[in-house]
Amino acid sequence: MQPEKIRDTSYTQNRELSWLKFDLRVLEEAEDRSVPLLERLKFVSIFTSNLDEFFMVRVGSLFDMSVMSPKTIDNKSGLTPMGQLERIYAEIPGLVARRDTIYAQVMAELAEKGVRDLQISELEPHEKKYVNQYYKAKVLPVLSPQIVDERHPFPHLINKQLYIASNLHGKRERAPLGLIPLPDVLPRFIQMPEDPCRYIRLETLLLSRADSLYGSFKPSESCVLCVTRNADISFDDDKFDDIDDDYRTKVSKLLKKRSQLGIMRLELEGDPSQEFVRLLCSRIKVENHQVYTCHAPLCLKYVYPLVSALPDEVSAPMSFVPYNPRHPASIDPKGSMIEQIKARDRLLFFPYDSVDPFLRLLSEAAEDPDVVSIRITIYRLASSSKIAHILCRAAENGKEVTALMELRARFDEANNISWSRLLEDSGCRVIYGIEDFKCHSKLCLITMRHGDALSYITQVGTGNYNEKTNKMYTDLTYMTARREIGEDATAFFQNMLVSNLRGEYSTLLVSPEGIKRRLLELMDEQIALGQNGYICIKANSMTEREVIDKLSECSRAGVEVQLILRGICCMRPGIPGKTENIHVTSIVGRYLEHARIYCFGRGDDAKLFISSADLMTRNLVRRVEVACPIYSPELRKCLLWILEKHLADNVKASSLLADGTYKRKSGEPPFSSQDYFMEHPLPLDQFVPAPKGSPASEAKPEKHEGFWSRLFGFLKK
Repeated sequence: MQPEKIRDTSYTQNRELSWLKFDLRVLEEAEDRSVPLLERLKFVSIFTSNLDEFFMVRVGSLFDMSVMSPKTIDNKSGLTPMGQLERIYAEIPGLVARRDTIYAQVMAELAEKGVRDLQISELEPHEKKYVNQYYKAKVLPVLSPQIVDERHPFPHLINKQLYIASNLHGKRERAPLGLIPLPDVLPRFIQMPEDPCRYIRLETLLLSRADSLYGSFKPSESCVLCVTRNADISFDDDKFDDIDDDYRTKVSKLLKKRSQLGIMRLELEGDPSQEFVRLLCSRIKVENHQVYTCHAPLCLKYVYPLVSALPDEVSAPMSFVPYNPRHPASIDPKGSMIEQIKARDRLLFFPYDSVDPFLRLLSEAAEDPDVVSIRITIYRLASSSKIAHILCRAAENGKEVTALMELRARFDEANNISWSRLLEDSGCRVIYGIEDFKCHSKLCLITMRHGDALSYITQVGTGNYNEKTNKMYTDLTYMTARREIGEDATAFFQNMLVSNLRGEYSTLLVSPEGIKRRLLELMDEQIALGQNGYICIKANSMTEREVIDKLSECSRAGVEVQLILRGICCMRPGIPGKTENIHVTSIVGRYLEHARIYCFGRGDDAKLFISSADLMTRNLVRRVEVACPIYSPELRKCLLWILEKHLADNVKASSLLADGTYKRKSGEPPFSSQDYFMEHPLPLDQFVPAPKGSPASEAKPEKHEGFWSRLFGFLKK
């Protein structure tokens, strides 16, 4: 057995602690007074839901590791799973306290504007009457209060379900515990009929009625509680050894297990006594360090429905000015999308550009008699997906439609199961990816036949086929008629159908085999240039140790490295002799930065790719991802323009410091890249248009794999 390699951790940091710093940057947006007030409240909600998922997934995973592999060492921090958990549990209370303070500030400012979260004592007489009637008519009939004592066992607490817990007293010597689950069928808040800006939360109302729900028992004190359970379900095949059902059924069964996994956190809203907290800990079976007492609501998902329910004249001045994605001026809204892409490569930049050109492309392909097939990878779809309905229509029109559907997209499994059934019912061929490797790539291939010849339209994206998130996430969609890319996309889908992860490609980089290897080679090319070398990578996160070490090697060679990483960064820049030439920027703002761009070199010599893959071990080693080179001179300049504007941001950007903390950038004049992109479209008209004729004539593809050998091998089969 090989001894574990000793890693240098002097310029790296723990993934989980880096993620907590990211969520802190989200929370700082709620603190920023330049952000409209209701948007600040939304950022508090986003912070809270992010932290919920962190406990469900990351803390849950570490807990499992601490039991199964307690001596495993994190290669970025040298910590064991338990050591990481100890650091996490020590870090969280400060974040929660800061969240509570910011929430109180935001709510106080909203109260000044007339938007008030009321206590029972603050209701006017006519409002009390209305709330009493509402309670009797709609709330009381669906309540299920229960007593926990020697004869009544402690119930299973559902993950993130709110409960009213009461310490009861009566004639018995040993007082029982009372629990009231908040009914899911009821809205989380009740607006006052004469002033909808005044509302009371459902849990506030139930707290005031707890003393009337337990018969002869009366609460000595009550609080709101919820538990966060481990939701890190493993999809390892050994879980299915004794199950005969198809893959979709297996995933459905695993979803039911999610609510029954171990408790990672107990949250209590209010000021419960230490005695009551000890009672709850003993009954729920959690340790003291897993208990968090909060003054903000435990679940802030009601914030978005609340903002939507406020009168427009109240909410509009306290919200972002609505932004309608523009239709790209370079695309004729009435012309054939297929013909326009044949003439020139196209690029869409969401959410600033409308998704409509891509939807038109799919719709046209669904009806075009020359189109013989549409193949697409699907990771997440909108709940009311236009894209899925177009694919169904294409299949009903006789097109061969193949959807590589990833059922293991965390927290979207149920939605994807529903869509997979609808697609199959419409005649689409649905396949479920490769065992042990999630398919996270964003690839769509339209194949056309003209006589005996085939031609292709290929779309490669950095984000999901989801019209809802297209309006909230920054992403890129590239559409091309280049034959070499279409042939690679054809090979990709053929490889996925036979579970071949080792396919060879002429232009596309495909993980788990191709992306990391090529990225390391491209870094070596820049190392050879020394101080003339340049790397700029925009992604969500970076955790892959081999990539981090190679970037450190780049820095030691004098290469300038600019990383634009919104979330996790396990490298610490600015460490003398190791990372002093590396600069890390994080942008957190109105839109979630999601596009991935890889740039190696400067100007015309730069090698540019867009990708679905972050610089994370899971993306580069354990998932099927695609990175696509961009050859079009005008689109290459667009990508460089995007990177340049991000690096110039001094409003929503923060710099990662050598100690692992972040510092907000500043400067004059203030410049927000997201605000700039809303006002300035991709400057395609500034660039020399691509020459007419074959799209592939603009630039020669980078031949890093043997395409023709692969093709002849396939034909022989």
